Amino acid sequence: MSEPWRTGRFARIEKVNDNVLRFWIEIPELSTFDFKPGQFVTLDLPIGDRPVKRWRSYSIASHPDGTNVIELVIVLLEGGAGTHYLFNEVSVGTEVPVRGPQGVFTLPEKIDKDLFFICTGTGIAPFRSMINYIQLHDLEHKNIYLIFGCRKLCDSLYSDEMKAATQTIRNFYYMPSYSREDKENESIRHGYVHSVYQDILNTRKPDADFYLCGWKNMIDEAKQNILSMGYDKKSIHLELYG
Repeated sequence: MSEPWRTGRFARIEKVNDNVLRFWIEIPELSTFDFKPGQFVTLDLPIGDRPVKRWRSYSIASHPDGTNVIELVIVLLEGGAGTHYLFNEVSVGTEVPVRGPQGVFTLPEKIDKDLFFICTGTGIAPFRSMINYIQLHDLEHKNIYLIFGCRKLCDSLYSDEMKAATQTIRNFYYMPSYSREDKENESIRHGYVHSVYQDILNTRKPDADFYLCGWKNMIDEAKQNILSMGYDKKSIHLELYG
C-alpha cells in the first residue's frame, strides 16, 4: 500500500558548505514518523505542472528516533529546478507535501555477512541512518566498511560523527577517500572509492553484501568490479541519485 501525501514543514536548515544543505522536516499530523534506515521520502515541489516535473526523492539521513522529524542532506545540482527551489526559496516554516517512507534499500533482517557501504557525496545519507540505528540498538553484525568518496576535505559529510562511531561500534571502519585533495597531505586517503574496497577484497574475500549509493557512473563501475571479483549480483544493492 502506497504511503499517502502528508504536509511537511521545514523545521531547521543548516549550511554544510556552498553546495550542501541539511534540512529537517517535521510531519505535524504524525506523532512519530516511522521508517526503516535506508528508506527515502518524496517531496512535491512547486516547480512544474506535472508530477514527474515536481517530485524529488531523497534518502533519509537521520535514524528512526521516535519523533516526527526527519533529516535530509541535499547537494545543489547545476540547473536543477528542485534543488534551486530548496536552496533559494525554502525557509523555516515553509510547507511541502511529503510522501513516504519508501524504498527497499534497507538492512538485512540478520546481519550475518560483512557489509560494504560504498558511497559518494550525499549518498552517505542512508548509511548514516543505518550506522546510527545499528549503534542505538546494538545490533549484532560482522565487519562494516563505510567507504565514502568526495573531492576535498571540505566536502566531507558527517566525518566527525563517523570517526567517533568507529570508537563505539565494534568492527566498524570509516574509510573516506578524496579524489582532488592535495597529495602532500599524507594523513588522508587519496583517490576514488574503488581502490579502497578492491584493496580489502584482494586481501581477503569475505562473505559480503554490498550497498552502493551515489552517482550512476560510480555505481556502474563498482557493480562491475564487484561482479568481476566473483560476487553474485544478488549481493549488490543499489540506490541511484541524480
